[in-house]
Amino acid sequence: MLRLTDLKLPLDHADAALHAAVRAKLGIAASALRAVSVFRRGYDARKRGAIALIYTVDVEVDDEAAVLARHADDPHVQPTPDTGYRFVATAPTALAQRPLVIGFGPCGLFAALLLAQMGFRPIVLERGKAVRERTKDTWDLWRKRQLHPESNVQFGEGGAGTFSDGKLYSQIRDPLHHGRKVLTEFVKAGAPEEILYVSKPHIGTFRLVTMVENMRATIESLGGEIRFGQRVDDLLVETDAAGVRQVRGVTLAGGEQLRADHVVLALGHSARDSFAMLHARGVYMEAKPFSVGFRIEHPQSVIDRARFGPQAGHPLLGAADYKLVHHCRGEHAGRGRSVYSFCMCPGGTVVAATSEPERVVTNGMSQYSRNERNANAAIVVGIEPPDYAPFDRGEPGETGTLAGVALQRALESHAYRLGGANYNAPGQLVGDFIAARASQAFGEVQPSFKPGVSLGSLDSALPDYAIAAIREALPAFDRQIRGFAMHDALLTGVETRTSSPVRIKRDERSYQSLNTAGLYPAGEGAGYAGGILSAGVDGIRVAEAVARRIVGAD
Repeated sequence: MLRLTDLKLPLDHADAALHAAVRAKLGIAASALRAVSVFRRGYDARKRGAIALIYTVDVEVDDEAAVLARHADDPHVQPTPDTGYRFVATAPTALAQRPLVIGFGPCGLFAALLLAQMGFRPIVLERGKAVRERTKDTWDLWRKRQLHPESNVQFGEGGAGTFSDGKLYSQIRDPLHHGRKVLTEFVKAGAPEEILYVSKPHIGTFRLVTMVENMRATIESLGGEIRFGQRVDDLLVETDAAGVRQVRGVTLAGGEQLRADHVVLALGHSARDSFAMLHARGVYMEAKPFSVGFRIEHPQSVIDRARFGPQAGHPLLGAADYKLVHHCRGEHAGRGRSVYSFCMCPGGTVVAATSEPERVVTNGMSQYSRNERNANAAIVVGIEPPDYAPFDRGEPGETGTLAGVALQRALESHAYRLGGANYNAPGQLVGDFIAARASQAFGEVQPSFKPGVSLGSLDSALPDYAIAAIREALPAFDRQIRGFAMHDALLTGVETRTSSPVRIKRDERSYQSLNTAGLYPAGEGAGYAGGILSAGVDGIRVAEAVARRIVGAD
């Protein structure tokens, strides 16, 4: 089979045009083309009046070797790679100890699924609730201003990705095609098959709920065990005479101890108490960069027109997205800092995403249809560990390595007060923000954030350099997307959970902690992923490492 890449066709091409383009590319007769299947379909919208579809296809032809020889110098005609998944190990008949997986977000979900498929019968410990109970608890904050600290947007089955756009694309290097395994398992669990071939696949929250339940059922059917409401409060570590540390299990919040020599640490990026516990136990970690900013909302129609022009609304294009970056030049913004869009949610809503009382955090969410009135995205500023110094307050769990946590908490607490101390978020119209004046009334853009948005000034919501950087970036973004800096667009604060503020360091061959054998830091919380797909891929890689070590093949 051959793979052809970068085949461009008009947006409204005829059904037969793809086969014709394949034959023209390869220079073969219709009788020599046996089959064509679409591996990927994207679009090129750089010319708004002539948007093109871009295909990657796998084809079967007569005399494949001869066709390849004729196109030996063409990088767009190559043998189709083998993307099938193969298990790296099989569990022994007598399994002395079952591996533990802490956390049941995308990373923990796929780590547990792979371990179960290989016969290792993992035990999953999730501090939050099952996904449907968790959904009810999340709505309590959005509708009733009642926060459940152990069951919310951040904690519970499915992780933070469940209440998101359900994006399933990433820029990670994936030479072993583990991402294909992730997508295939999602389809088995009920995702639409189009996620296997569209260039920017997404699922949406409502579909994710059912899929997560189906995957849990698969894990359990293979001998795995999922235990909800089980927060891990301590790590059991033994140190031998040579100073080598080995994990021996965990202690749960209720006092129960579970023994295990292999523990997958699939924490989310909001497991702040767990970070403090691990730091206290001497697990090697370091502060890492992350980003802070606001959510911005526009009418989705404004983004559609700016991106797609007269072809806005075409069913193959759907709701338009964007990806923006600006490198600051102004002294007050911190020359060299970058402002960029993050987690863009077409036709979605801005959601309350705190996991701690009396704090406000924003995030974005879309359903599969992406048909809500507003588009939203985070507009964030990159910050580095030296920026955390003013927030290194000397409090337990918030010093040195964990000072980024203190910064996040300080910003979120201030946002709570700015919003009125009732879980409303502080907001400001973009035109007023650029002009540095407080907003008094909403315009064309009505906020989607629940419980609500309290208008005023956001100048104190972030450090001064971040405010200056975003103020510089918004007009620059307007030059790329007309209407981006429209007066009535709405900023809502604050976005602080873009990624983990720490990296729990691991050896990149064995995937074990640098100083604690048998402990496998993984996913977003450990600083090794950023989104559903990359977290799932990391879960697969770590599960393979655990399996190899158990069977002695590492």
